[in-house]
Amino acid sequence: MRYALYYWPDIQGRGEFVRLALEEAGADYRDVAREPGGTAAMARLMAEGARPPLAPPFLEAGRLLIGQTANILQFLGDRHGLAPASEAGRFWAQQLQLTLADFLQEIHDSHHPIASGLYYDDQRAEAKRRTADLLAERAPKFLGHFETVLARAPAGGWLLGRRLSYPDLSLFQILAGLRYAFPRAMARLEPGLPRVVALHERVAARPRIAAYLASARRIPFNEDGIFRHYPELDAAAG
Repeated sequence: MRYALYYWPDIQGRGEFVRLALEEAGADYRDVAREPGGTAAMARLMAEGARPPLAPPFLEAGRLLIGQTANILQFLGDRHGLAPASEAGRFWAQQLQLTLADFLQEIHDSHHPIASGLYYDDQRAEAKRRTADLLAERAPKFLGHFETVLARAPAGGWLLGRRLSYPDLSLFQILAGLRYAFPRAMARLEPGLPRVVALHERVAARPRIAAYLASARRIPFNEDGIFRHYPELDAAAG
């Protein structure tokens, strides 16, 4: 099957979590909004049909149109060996993914704490306060949770044990984004997260992921996406 991924063409955003799964799976897919007329096609799908998605990303798979990042990843995980076969394992994988989704929202809100519709410059003071809490309290809590999960997982170095699953790819992306947005803060936090850091390096070294990261398909981090590098925020935690 050839998939069609619909997401904004100039940012990694939430679509990147889906791209990583598609790339690791070696799936055949189109990144539609990066094609001529693709953004208009994406808008039409959101405006039409009995089950329209509220916002991208969404994935077209045959007759299915699947929205919400965690939902898409669960679908791809089941189809491409990126999720366990057991019911308990599938629920555990999705629980981890939803926890990462909660964390991602908090990261986004560090630079847009008042409203997504306002510019960053309209909420700089509030963003600095929100980021100070993110870096001092929330990021250590979330990342520490995943460090604990890795410590307690069966031997293998992945969140679910011996085999990579889609939450591993998402944790990789979270750490990569945090390193871009908050290099000073992450330099302080990472010594306490050896298993999370090791997982990031293992994902980056996987042949299909390494090829993707080196390709033009990987959109660079920038100040329009979820992970944004504002030096004044990186210094917010002291």
